[in-house]
Amino acid sequence: MNTFIRFTKRLSIFLGIIAAILLVIAVVVVCHMVFVRFVLGHSTSWQTEFVSYALIASTFIGSPYVLLTRGHVFVELVPMMMGEKGRFNLALLAYSASALFCIILAYLSFEFWLEAWTENWNSDTVWEPKLWKAYISMPIGFTAISLQYIADILCLITGRDLPFGLENE
Repeated sequence: MNTFIRFTKRLSIFLGIIAAILLVIAVVVVCHMVFVRFVLGHSTSWQTEFVSYALIASTFIGSPYVLLTRGHVFVELVPMMMGEKGRFNLALLAYSASALFCIILAYLSFEFWLEAWTENWNSDTVWEPKLWKAYISMPIGFTAISLQYIADILCLITGRDLPFGLENE
């Protein structure tokens, strides 16, 4: 179990770094697009689509890191008003439902990616990139966030982590 939790944490951190790199690359490409369009006066063909795919990939791939660091939006009111046992049960229910949802999405997004791969889908733009390259971030992100939820459930059950990260009174 310790190995799984350490592996999942390292994977989430690694994917967070990849997501950050994708964001930096997207910013550089936008700057390139602005320079080419407005300084050189040339048209652009691939930059807008690339940036869209990079931002989407960054969102999916970076989601396990956000969960690991509790960087998501969180409403503390209900858990804070509950007792220790109620908070634990609510956290277990919320983590389990979220894990199940992400596992289902991982499976469905893998099927979607596989269809794009086997049927050789291309974008309907001038650039025409292979869409499996853009879609691969979905099964990667959903699988990784599913693993992170499972690790969070294990940490909650074994007492390594407090429900919702909130201190007990």
